[in-house]
Order: sequence, then structure tokens, then C-alpha cells
Amino acid sequence: MNSEKLVLTMSCPDQPGIVYAVTGLLASVGGNILESQQFNDDAEARFFIRIEAFVPGGKSTIEAAMTQLAQNYSMDFSIAEVEKPLRTLIMVTKESHCLSDLLAKHHDGRLPINIAGVVGNHEDLRPIAEFYQQDFIHIPITSDTKESAEAALLELVRERNVELVVLARYMQILSPELCHTLAGNIINIHHSFLPSFKGARPYAQAHRRGVKLIGATAHYVTMDLDEGPIIEQDVVRVAHNDTLLDLVTKGAEVERQVLSRAVRWHAEHRVLMNGNRTVIFS
Repeated sequence: MNSEKLVLTMSCPDQPGIVYAVTGLLASVGGNILESQQFNDDAEARFFIRIEAFVPGGKSTIEAAMTQLAQNYSMDFSIAEVEKPLRTLIMVTKESHCLSDLLAKHHDGRLPINIAGVVGNHEDLRPIAEFYQQDFIHIPITSDTKESAEAALLELVRERNVELVVLARYMQILSPELCHTLAGNIINIHHSFLPSFKGARPYAQAHRRGVKLIGATAHYVTMDLDEGPIIEQDVVRVAHNDTLLDLVTKGAEVERQVLSRAVRWHAEHRVLMNGNRTVIFS
């Protein structure tokens, strides 16, 4: 792993001289820009930029100077090693499709993450985790044990230096406190029927209504249930002769694709927050 290849992400109020200041800083330490993308949000008067660069000496070479630059421009910024996988904890309940997809892609080297473990509030998916030689941690949760279960989860996050939590069809509502603690570092996936078909068996409800499109949304988790900043969405068409099983199968496939793209973009530091929206540098 090359620790001198860095990715810098920055956002700040739009103003003259930002690109010049950042590129000048990199040039002053002998940095070489490999990739650069930027976006001006005219409505919010805010500027976003993502730069990949080779920096002799790595992160320590520019961290202090970037901190000073951030103060000058009221800038939020991050510096990460491009090739360093993100330590990721996956949380599941009983549905296996998203977990299987993430583990398979990780095994094949198609996701830039290191899996720190798989947490399940049921034991059902332990065999899948163990097939991929991943540690499975059972943290059961009931209305009476919710507080202690979340405390155990946070302790696991700390012990294993977890940088990203992925809810891969984890069917429990997280407390506002947990959402706040993990803000910006926890991703959820859900079907696109919300808010039309709430509660149990949403695909059966959709089938009865004869929907023509189904899809999925991956988003950051906030205290507002299923309303966090959206990272990725996709849809697939439904035919009049599709059965309920067809809908479930199509829904599972689009959920897998959307979630894995969201995880990859986050792990590659391509997602920047813009209020309740996101900027995605593909």
C-alpha cells in the first residue's frame, strides 16, 4: 500500500482563490495531482473539490498546512490514503442478499473495505459470514435490551476501530443517540416503496397495487427514519405478469447493486455532504 498517494476532499463557502490555494499547497511540498473534480453549488454558494495526489512523505507532510488553509477558508476537509481499505462493520437480521453481495465483492477485491465483523440480531446469517471466513457477532435485541445492545455495538465499533457501519437489511430502528454517534459513517438500504407501502410485506402491497417500477435507496442514517442524505438510488421495471416472487427477486437485485455502489463510493471518499444532500464525485 502506497501511503504517499492521498485523497483530499474539501467543501467551503464559494470564493475566489480556493483551487489556487490548494494546488499551490500541494506544489509547495512536491505533490503531483493525479485526479481532480470540483463542483460549485450556486444555490448554496458552496464549493466542493476532491483531489487525488501523490505527496512525498504522505499525510503528515500537508496536515498542518491544510488545517491552516481550512481556517482561512472556513473549510471542512479530510485527508486519507487512497489505497487504505475502510474498516467496515456489516449489520444484518435475516435477509441474506445484501450481506452475500458485499462479502462476495469484498472477497473478490471489488470493494475497498476491510470487514471488521458481521453483527446480527438473529443467528440466521452466521453460516454466510463464516463461509467467507468473517467473524459473526450475535447481539440480540428486544425492547427491554435495546440500550444494552447498542452499548455493546458501540463498544465493538471502538474495539475494532470501525470506520463505517453498513446496515445490510438490518431490521431494527436505531436510537437517536446511536445515529448521532455514528453520523456520516453509517449507511442503510431500503426499498423504494416508502412512504407508500409501510409496514409488513411491502412487496405484497406493491404487487396488489400493480406498481410498474420498484427500486432501492442507499442513504446515510440520521435520527429521521429513512430520511438521511441519499447516496444512490436505482429502479427496475415491473411487468404486468410479474409474480410476487418476481418483484421480490428484482427488488433484492436492485438493493444489492445500490448498496454496494454506495459503500464503494463512501470508501473511496467520493461522497461529500451538502446539507441534507450529497455531492458524488464518480
